[in-house]
Amino acid sequence: AVLKKRLVKLVVNFLFYFRTDEAEPIGALLLEHCRITKEEENVFSISFIEEPERKYCFECDSEEQCQEWIEALKRASYEFMRRSLIFYRNEIQKMTGKDPLEQYGISEEARFQLATRKQ
Repeated sequence: AVLKKRLVKLVVNFLFYFRTDEAEPIGALLLEHCRITKEEENVFSISFIEEPERKYCFECDSEEQCQEWIEALKRASYEFMRRSLIFYRNEIQKMTGKDPLEQYGISEEARFQLATRKQ
């Protein structure tokens, strides 16, 4: 495999990648149904459940940076789902005057406990 230098940017649950000299991304990975794996030192990979034979490897400058990326990527799809849930919950409440999740016994506190990450 040939190693190419790319800039990457995580936006919600899309990982965009750029050539170092261009402003427009050359591609993006949607971080759903994917597996993020620690490979060797400073290296992690992203593979997709639908096409496990394709693997995208990323080499970082340091082990610490590598761990930060793994954490951020694992959180990305969960965060996206959580934000969508909160958005649609509020929209439905505006339209119907009822909290759609109340019947499932999901309280306000539970929702905001999700939002505060433990340090």
